[in-house]
Amino acid sequence: MELWTSATPNGWKVSIMIEELIDAGAELGNTTVKHINLAKGEQHSPEFLAHNPNAKIPVLIDGDRSIMESCAILQYLGEKYPTSLLPDDNSRWDILPWVYWQAANVGPVFGNKLSYTRYMDAVEDKAKAHPLKRFGNEALRLVGVLEDQLNKHPWVAGNTFTIADIALYPWIRGWKWSKVDITQTPAVMDWVTRVRQRPGVGRGIAYGVPADEVDRWSPERRAQYRRNGAQITNPGK
Repeated sequence: MELWTSATPNGWKVSIMIEELIDAGAELGNTTVKHINLAKGEQHSPEFLAHNPNAKIPVLIDGDRSIMESCAILQYLGEKYPTSLLPDDNSRWDILPWVYWQAANVGPVFGNKLSYTRYMDAVEDKAKAHPLKRFGNEALRLVGVLEDQLNKHPWVAGNTFTIADIALYPWIRGWKWSKVDITQTPAVMDWVTRVRQRPGVGRGIAYGVPADEVDRWSPERRAQYRRNGAQITNPGK
């Protein structure tokens, strides 16, 4: 298998999944990682588009099959290598709705909040006021939904760590970068800490990031991410 990815929340979902599957005893065989430089537009190259016409990372290439969309890749890997991350019985339906909830809600809302917060300096503050409020309020509402869920059991979909946790964690862990204050949701805060303590998660979020910057970027890297984000968000600028 080949994973074409970059150091973003959607990319980290799949790298975490690969590492967690390894820890669960799955025999993945030879898996290679190709880092895609988003700032240079490598996701728009003919080579990349042949595997994902939507020009977004990550892409998983498994033999003759190319799978796009990070949550689809999580499900694909979970079904190909059955573990407790995605059981093959009916309990999977306690898990998959939360994976889709992340794809349809948390990712887009946190992503938009992040873009308006960090990457759209050229947009006047007055023009940003409404989307910042809208996406900020919706992000907090979604965190509240997650808080209610985590008050019922230790992991998102029950008593076991699953692909639901993997899908959500990379977005929620960046709450300071996107300026979504989760400190009023203690169960979510505790969950973020517990997920990070998993060795597979630690290795997964280290893909494409210097070892000393996995949890705290240097000022130079923060500036780089701002530049790259602004370039991707405003490609014509």
